[in-house]
This record gives sequence, C-alpha cells and structure tokens, in this order.
Amino acid sequence: MAEDQEKLAEEWAKALEEGTDDLLEEQNAQETQGKQEDAQTLAENAEKATAQDDEALADEWAKALAAEEAKKVEKEKKQQTLAAETKTAQFKDLTEEAKKAANSGELKRDLEFILDIPLTVTAQLGSTQLLINELLQLGQGSVIELNKLAGEPLEILVNGKLVARGEAVVINEKFGVRLTDIISPIERIKQLG
Repeated sequence: MAEDQEKLAEEWAKALEEGTDDLLEEQNAQETQGKQEDAQTLAENAEKATAQDDEALADEWAKALAAEEAKKVEKEKKQQTLAAETKTAQFKDLTEEAKKAANSGELKRDLEFILDIPLTVTAQLGSTQLLINELLQLGQGSVIELNKLAGEPLEILVNGKLVARGEAVVINEKFGVRLTDIISPIERIKQLG
C-alpha cells in the first residue's frame, strides 16, 4: 500500500505540474490576448481622436473662410453703397468773374499779399565737388579751385533759382553785387522744369 500511495503521490505531483503548466500557459494566453485587445482599443481610440481633431480643424477652417467671405461681401456692399451715393461735381464758371476782376483792378489787390514773403538771395562765385578725403585734408591757407574763370560774372540765386548775373563790388567796406544781366522769364520757366 505504501507503494500505491507513493505512486499516487507521484501521479498527483505530475498532474499538478502539468496542470500548473497548462494553467500558466492559459494565463499567458489570456494576458497576451488582453494586451492585444488593449492595443487594439488604444489604436481605435487614437484613430477616433485623430478623426475628431481633423473634424475640429476642418470646422475651424470652415468658420474662418465663412467669416472672410462675409467680410468680402460686406465690403462689396459698402463700395456699392458709396458708389451710389457719389454725385458728379458741378463747378461754377469762373471765367467771367476772372475777366471782371482783371478789368476792375481786383487782381492787383489779390497779389499784394505775396509781396511780404521773405526770399533768400545768394550770390554764387562758383562751385566745385570734393571727396570727403579731400575735404578732411583742407586747412588754413588751402586753395579750392572753382569751376568759374576769372572775370566771369557771379550768379544771383533766389531760393536756389538763377534770376540774374552780376559783378562783385565793395560798398562801405562790404561786398555787394552790381547786376549786369537779368534772366528772361522764359529762361526762368525753363529752369523750373
């Protein structure tokens, strides 16, 4: 009997080992299947989240485009309203009044207000161009060669525009200019252009 009990104990031990191995295999299989199901669930959730994000982004773009289109339509309506409100300007014929003013002396009175405008008068002996290096080398006693020849007349400029030519004179120990040539109105107009 003792032998039978030992055999029985061995069989039980083998059965337990085999059962434990089967149980472990079954547990491992269940865990693997659970992990696969979890991974599949996570993938599905990620796809759903991506789809929701894409839909939200598409909705935002649609709203932005609709708002831009609404602004454009409103701007066009405003332009049409402004175009409808504009009128052609009508001006009074001033030629008759100008003729009457010229005949009556009113034109002379209208020009009197410009007689008190100050102007800058400059007498220009000549000019030249220097490089910065040459300018920095100038010192007391240096000579600068101008573009005018000796004896040529000075140029009289009023606000930077040539109006006359003349020669230098000394009056009461001050320099002055005696006008020798006044530029014609036609030449002055050419200088303006």
